[in-house]
Amino acid sequence: MLAIGGRLELEWLLDAYAHGIFPWPIFREGEPLVWWSPDPRAIFEMDGLHVPRRLERTLRGHRFSVTSDRDFKTVITSCASVQDRSENTWLTDEMIRAYIRLHDAGYAHSVEVWHQGTLAGGIYGVALGGMFAAESMFYTVSEASKVALVHLVRHLRERGYQLLDIQQLTDHTHRLGAIEISRRAYLRRLARVVAQDTQFGTLSWT
Repeated sequence: MLAIGGRLELEWLLDAYAHGIFPWPIFREGEPLVWWSPDPRAIFEMDGLHVPRRLERTLRGHRFSVTSDRDFKTVITSCASVQDRSENTWLTDEMIRAYIRLHDAGYAHSVEVWHQGTLAGGIYGVALGGMFAAESMFYTVSEASKVALVHLVRHLRERGYQLLDIQQLTDHTHRLGAIEISRRAYLRRLARVVAQDTQFGTLSWT
């Protein structure tokens, strides 16, 4: 399911996420914006993340430190630019500005992973009620994005979130335990949790 048009204003974005819809441009910047509500929908169950043994060893080794909302702008711009993404990304400048506005308003959050004092990876997304929509992640040091995902899931579980949306399944997220459910099932679950009084809070780990 998709729709074309609309705006990236704060109220419009919040209403879209509350109804299971998100923007994902497929045209050049300045052309009509495309909005999606895929069927099936990919999610992580809060107790469904699979942590491979190698990643568990990385976590135990304290090679990285983890924070939240310390550098949202760099996380989202890195998601658009690292490796070969600069000419092959849906994160247009307009999209980046819109999500920074969501962050400033308290609805978008980032998890940063640091290695030797330098940002090595991260993930960002939108929090609305008891739902968190993970939008994109990046790494410049091996395993850093996976470390961000593990800490995000654990943090959301501790804070009482009920639904972790990742929109579309990939081989990578499937290996980590993500599943697909029907759009109908997703929208039912979203309706139950979107008005939940859940606060993202602060994540810190060294």
